[in-house]
Amino acid sequence: MIQKILIANRAEIAVRIIRTCKKMGIQTVAVYSTADTNAYHVQLADQAVCIGKPASQFSYLHMNNLIEAACSTGCDAIHPGFGFLSENARFARLVQQCGLIWIGPKPEIIEKLGNKTAAKKTMQQAGIPIIQGSDGSVSMKDGKALADALGYPVIIKAVNGGGGRGMRIVNESPAFETSYAQAQREATACFGNGDLYVEKYIADPKHIEVQIAGDAYGHCVHFFERDCSFQIRNQKMIEEAPYEQLPSATRQDLYEAALRACRMVGYDSIGTVEFLLENPNQFYFMEMNTRIQVEHPITEMITGIDLVELQITLADKKPMPYTQQDIHCYGHAMECRINAEDMQKDLAPSPGKITFCNLPGGRGVRIDSAMYTGYVIPPFYDSMICKLITYGKNRKECIDTMRLALEETIVEGVPTNVWFHYQVLHDNVFLSGTYTTKFATAFLEQCQEK
Repeated sequence: MIQKILIANRAEIAVRIIRTCKKMGIQTVAVYSTADTNAYHVQLADQAVCIGKPASQFSYLHMNNLIEAACSTGCDAIHPGFGFLSENARFARLVQQCGLIWIGPKPEIIEKLGNKTAAKKTMQQAGIPIIQGSDGSVSMKDGKALADALGYPVIIKAVNGGGGRGMRIVNESPAFETSYAQAQREATACFGNGDLYVEKYIADPKHIEVQIAGDAYGHCVHFFERDCSFQIRNQKMIEEAPYEQLPSATRQDLYEAALRACRMVGYDSIGTVEFLLENPNQFYFMEMNTRIQVEHPITEMITGIDLVELQITLADKKPMPYTQQDIHCYGHAMECRINAEDMQKDLAPSPGKITFCNLPGGRGVRIDSAMYTGYVIPPFYDSMICKLITYGKNRKECIDTMRLALEETIVEGVPTNVWFHYQVLHDNVFLSGTYTTKFATAFLEQCQEK
């Protein structure tokens, strides 16, 4: 049985994991860079170990330092959170080789699903619709020839990508080579692999994902869907669960496709299968994430199930504690990602000292955050400082609660996107629920013009 976990991450997700561990009676070890000495996750854990200099490659991405911290503090497991090394098969394998439990799927599953073209082939074999495109990575020359044959727009993606990095949309043939070179540079910098693939671009879809879980004994369940269509530059900003306007037949098809994906690879942890919904009756597999998602709290709100607790339980090789009939969807939940960004300066990150903050509370409000008055946001990491989550018996009540929560959210000392979220929640297109992945960028441009 897992007794002590090292959390190979920082900030909000580390705090989130620590809270569940406390509930489960599991001790925790936080890690931190020298830039995070006073971070909240460091103060909250039972122990804390400094693992290096501020830059990620010298700290949160330094595998040997993380393993050494886990072994020296007597941990028997490592939880990677999201981002950083959470989908790194080499790190997962190293953790296991050192006699530690990896809280995530088997390394070979991460490897298989982390390669986007291999994942597409696997899903095609499972009978799940995929978008037309290259069979694997392609050179600039071959990619352009394929794009010309498919017809524009197309999208160039990093084979080992994620989080919107190493990705470019190409609307016409003359722009292909420049876009390919840009995507390759970004993919190399972010993932250490510049391989790219090309596929037809679905111009105006809904981005719908299904939360799934599998155990080591072949049992798989789903926890319904999330609408993640509100995103800027492929970065999600607002997520909802469920997607109320999804036709019931399509919803069931999505669930079954996600479960087939889970079974096909022998998935044995928490994961997410992401789809693009071209129209109410047509969807395509996009990717499968082999980690806990940033937006997992909204699924927890509508199901009442602690997904991090389940993730730890499954890593401990215990059988799935739920059948599909045990899992029910109640009400509606929404998450707004509060970022330290300047909305008037092209979403430029805004590190600095939070001179004052006030976070909302009350019925139907959940805060996942690691910020506090006096906290200095480092310039080295992601700009998200808080996840504001609300719940209601229906979508309207959930939105009303989010509006009130945003009104109470005060962050002084650095620019944030709180006001932007508040404006969105009063827009008729957003309120209709019909918005697609194009909406957020257009709405931002309108706000910047005012």
